[in-house]
Amino acid sequence: MPNLREKLANGREKLSTKMAAGKEKVKLKVRVVSSKIREEWSWAGTRRAGFVLIAVYLLSKGWSFYSVIQAVIGLATLLFIGLPFLFKFTPAIQRNLVFLPFVRMPKNINFSKPADEGLPGTRNFYIQSESGVSIGVWHVLPQGLWQEGFLEEQGDDWWEDQLRDNRTVVLYLHGNTAHRAGDHRKELYRLLRSMDYHVIAFDYRGYADSSTHIAPTESGVVADARAVYDYCRDRVGTSRLIVWGHSLGTAISSHLVADLCLQDQRPCGLVLESPFNNIFDEVRNHPMAWVWRKMPWFDWFFTKPLAQNDVGFVSDQRVEVIDIPILILHAEDDLVVPFKLGKALYDHGVEKRPSSWPPITWKEFGGHHLYAHKYIYTAPELPNIVREFEVKCDLKTDIDDQ
Repeated sequence: MPNLREKLANGREKLSTKMAAGKEKVKLKVRVVSSKIREEWSWAGTRRAGFVLIAVYLLSKGWSFYSVIQAVIGLATLLFIGLPFLFKFTPAIQRNLVFLPFVRMPKNINFSKPADEGLPGTRNFYIQSESGVSIGVWHVLPQGLWQEGFLEEQGDDWWEDQLRDNRTVVLYLHGNTAHRAGDHRKELYRLLRSMDYHVIAFDYRGYADSSTHIAPTESGVVADARAVYDYCRDRVGTSRLIVWGHSLGTAISSHLVADLCLQDQRPCGLVLESPFNNIFDEVRNHPMAWVWRKMPWFDWFFTKPLAQNDVGFVSDQRVEVIDIPILILHAEDDLVVPFKLGKALYDHGVEKRPSSWPPITWKEFGGHHLYAHKYIYTAPELPNIVREFEVKCDLKTDIDDQ
């Protein structure tokens, strides 16, 4: 009798053959977003206080009362009319503010030398996502496999062969800003490496050394993620493959994995770290939006254009078709992606997914830990949480043998 991993490998091989000829894409038909979660605390008083302070400052500098009134009206017009219209009718601004690819801290990274970033035993290489789109990738070896000074001489084939050594492979999708060499991202790689996992981390188009001349969009970054996923899937053999997204990367990974489940090419599990339910609620609740949040027609200016311009992420609708184990991690003191949005995603998944599917595991971290948006990797219990989730991933083997 073939064991569980052999059955999984045989199923993957059959599915690869079945899809190879024409890779037709089954897509989820996205509905109009009806949820409107908003920050309960009104910042209106803060806005008024700001205008008063500006007026007082200008008066103290010798401006006339009439000049101060003109300046305040001009500033208000710019803030509440000029900038909202500029945002609504400029797709490039919308995409840049969602992805923030121009924020490249830390700078001066030599991605071809991961060892210089404190990651020896790591290979840098490139994958073609689409025609003319090159994606920079790191493969971080597990602690048990890494031997300093020995791996430098190994060729590409050796590195790819290691992915099928039955150790778990984690495909990591980072959030907006910076790149795969971000400090908190490297710390997570080290943690996963210490758990004897392979880590595959990459940068989407427009980031770091990945086709910087091409602006990211939802469909574009999902295509990039798919290219790296296909690279891994073609090489992992019977090794467990888990997709892990953080922040904006949770929206990209949810889109990716939803497509994979619909096409019967699913990974073993999905980890969503600091996720939001959809980009529209995230924009409504983001700290950068507090100045405009209470103004009339906020959604008309700031959220409705996102779906029209290929940045309309809807993870809550994507999880409805994801039939593999899901782990959600969120900290109560997260100010970038409010805790309530991660909880809304979890609640939506529990409500909409069939009860016969593998459940969504929810893990929250109290605000007193100060993990905020990107330090959950420091939680002492995280390795045990991931190990327990890994066991659940082994229980999902729903492969179509037809």
